[in-house]
Amino acid sequence: MGILEEAAKSPHGVRLNTLALELQAPKSSLHALTKGLVALGYLTETNGTYFVGPAVGTLLSRAPASVEEAARPLLAELRDQFDESVMLSRFVGDGVVYSESFESTQIIRYSVPQRTRRPLYPTSSGKCFLAWSPDGFAERYLDEAIKDSMQRQRALEELQQIRQQRVSINRGEVVPEVSGVAAPIFRGERVVAALAIAGPTSRIVKSIDSIANAVQMTAAELSQHLS
Repeated sequence: MGILEEAAKSPHGVRLNTLALELQAPKSSLHALTKGLVALGYLTETNGTYFVGPAVGTLLSRAPASVEEAARPLLAELRDQFDESVMLSRFVGDGVVYSESFESTQIIRYSVPQRTRRPLYPTSSGKCFLAWSPDGFAERYLDEAIKDSMQRQRALEELQQIRQQRVSINRGEVVPEVSGVAAPIFRGERVVAALAIAGPTSRIVKSIDSIANAVQMTAAELSQHLS
């Protein structure tokens, strides 16, 4: 999967040397895996450069209706309402990946790094996934991410509050100049995505109550659509 992620990042494909560097794996092992993926159509190869193959689209076509498809018009409405960047994120491995976004039209804005893993904590979307993660996952993750015991306890208490309020806030905790507000999207009882609005801290904090309310309502509407 790491090989496919790296191939998907670059429209110009990826070479074996780059895969070995990014995945910190021996070229000999990667070469055998890429050959298998090419044989099954998940990769194509041209002059030693690997590209995502047609079998990936076939696999995705058999998946349930995507959250992204349902979310796009609502993301656009939120962007137009606040003119801040709006994004949908997924829980991937031990991080967050933004899978869909509509960016603010303002000159100074949050530019969404799509298909790049972001930390679960303290991003607003990541906090949503941690708050509804399987038993013990949040504690193990925070043990690694936060070394100070008092700060770690405050983070666990924050996750409890997020479960109660169904909204998560990041007030410049990753980058001081950027803040965000997120809410979980459910399919049944499982959190399948998070919806967030992010932008310059000065603007987000000024409108944080109305943004939080809009994000919560939109996430709830998406959850109802997916159930």
